[in-house]
Amino acid sequence: MTTLSTHVLDTAKGCPAAGVTVRLLHDDRVVFDGVTNQDGRCPELREIALPSGVYQLEFAAAAYFHAQGMKLAEPPFLNVIPIVFGLGNEGHYHVPLLLSPYGYSTYRGS
Repeated sequence: MTTLSTHVLDTAKGCPAAGVTVRLLHDDRVVFDGVTNQDGRCPELREIALPSGVYQLEFAAAAYFHAQGMKLAEPPFLNVIPIVFGLGNEGHYHVPLLLSPYGYSTYRGS
């Protein structure tokens, strides 16, 4: 089995993004539903043993920025950010998200 973690960083503010709703889906079923902590992480996510396959992480970006008091265009440019990726049987995967109101970046971290 494989484990997964994520880390959300607000690049507009230069700090971790606390309070981002994160969902993990596999085969159209919700495997995890949580919110990032003060460090921009979901520690409970890492505790789930995952079989290999294709997954989707969803990050509620617009809701996060609204909660921060940021005025966004209507509709917001980025509402929910989906990241679709594959997990093998390699132990641990880390999928960070660098987030701003008008762009984002991700990569396979360590």
